Amino acid sequence: MRAGRTLRAAAASILLLATRPAVAQDRAPGDDWPNFFGNTQAWSYSPLDQVDRGNVARLAPVWAFSTGEKGLSATPLVVDGVMYLAAPRDHLFALDAASGRLIWSHAREIPQGQVGASSTGLSMAFGLLFFGTMDNHLIALDAKTGREVWDVEIEDYRLCKCTTSFGTILAKDKVIVGVRGDVAHRGYIDAYDAKTGKRLWRFFTVAGPGDPGNATWSGDQWKFGGGSTWYNGSYDPDLDLVYWGVGNPQPMMFAGNRPGDNLYTDSVVAIDAATGKLRWHFQETPHDSLDYDSAPEPVLIDVDRGGTTQKLLVHANKSGFTYVLDRATGKLIGAWPHADAITWTKGIDKDGRPIDPLQNEPGVEKLVCPSVYGSRAANHSAYSPRTGWWYNTSFEVCAKMRAAPLMPFKEGDFVVGGFLAPERSQTTKPFIAAFDPVTGKREWTHQTEVLNASPLLATAGNLIFGGDPFGLAWALDARTGAQLWSFPTGGGISAAPISYAVGGRQFIAIGSGMSSPPGALVPVLWPELKDRVPPVGSTLFVFALPQPAQGGKP
Repeated sequence: MRAGRTLRAAAASILLLATRPAVAQDRAPGDDWPNFFGNTQAWSYSPLDQVDRGNVARLAPVWAFSTGEKGLSATPLVVDGVMYLAAPRDHLFALDAASGRLIWSHAREIPQGQVGASSTGLSMAFGLLFFGTMDNHLIALDAKTGREVWDVEIEDYRLCKCTTSFGTILAKDKVIVGVRGDVAHRGYIDAYDAKTGKRLWRFFTVAGPGDPGNATWSGDQWKFGGGSTWYNGSYDPDLDLVYWGVGNPQPMMFAGNRPGDNLYTDSVVAIDAATGKLRWHFQETPHDSLDYDSAPEPVLIDVDRGGTTQKLLVHANKSGFTYVLDRATGKLIGAWPHADAITWTKGIDKDGRPIDPLQNEPGVEKLVCPSVYGSRAANHSAYSPRTGWWYNTSFEVCAKMRAAPLMPFKEGDFVVGGFLAPERSQTTKPFIAAFDPVTGKREWTHQTEVLNASPLLATAGNLIFGGDPFGLAWALDARTGAQLWSFPTGGGISAAPISYAVGGRQFIAIGSGMSSPPGALVPVLWPELKDRVPPVGSTLFVFALPQPAQGGKP
């Protein structure tokens, strides 16, 4: 460890003793936001209801924190009154969650040369914070001081041109992390011992020799097959299964050199958390040439079906369809469209396969809806057990696409295999909607002015929080979709809102500072609105109801 880092850690420890907030040990359920989605089921739901439909109009900013970086798409954690925030360029902060006062900061030294994008999420266990770095390391920090406890290199980023998934998840004593990068590379999901950093298993998302599914690849194309695990997975502790969405095959838009279904790309996989072995898979887009990742979060819900509780998995695909699976077996329960503009297929058959899907062809331009940006991307959904509804976003953006003959390539090369030009749908508009997660019945639709790049948060106060590319943080009525509150943050929003409580007071936090690729489409596809797109900042805003004057209600 360098001397400077040692001195910073020592100084942080002294500062911690002076500034760490005093928080009662008997924290109520929902007071903390302990992982990326709030729970391991990827609900993005808070059971707090102090802020509700009746009083949300009074919500006001109580503190803000600038990271000093550019862009902010991170999801903070809150545990025992302390907020942990990851900023761009591997910069981490611990803050007093009630006041925003800085407790410690950790700035990792970034190597020279090409590195990946910053992670947007943390996980925490055993007093340690786990974080994937831009140079493809997984590190653990002491949550009290910010001191590095262990540091492991997942893979040499200079060779794979890859970095870690948007965040990590926990499965008992294991830290689970994926890999991202649209390059000629074989994707995987890793598990590490949380206390030591020792790698315990690796599951490859592209089937190699000896794996079931390897016959769906031609020759040695599996070596460069893609299958990035971009976003975050979910975990069922009762079944001890990790669920993860797998990205597109490589090359992205040219499929002529990889005949077959190309397993396990564009699939949801269920992995035994103890062994790393595949329990089941469900492929949503076989032999994909349209970049329809299955990367979005697998949402785990339990529903009563005929008097029996059934464990289900609800999964949105970039293709505009949502799939409902039995999460114990992988059996298809149903599939339904969550987007309006869908031109690439005539529908989904009884086995879950697309009917007469479009394929990219060299020299043939085709208008494809949704576009390669998807009907949605990293802007994750939310599920409310209060309403029983699932809330999701659709960009309603199309693209003109055509494949191109391949040039020779090697591992780590960026191989698109075609050309594309995004354009707005001529018949539909972007929206946020509430759905029955099993049947797909749309309960309400809230149209947005442009595509919505922010993830969503549902709360027990019957509210849905998010933000727009123009910097407006907002709250919708979870029952009707009506907008009830907004606040201009001054920076486009692509960060996930969270909710937590300290001392009995509920807070809503959301990062301001657009750093989402779909967000860059706004000035291109809506040029008449380009002057309204603010500069990129990096500030976390925290809101609450006004404090009562004499012990009354907020």
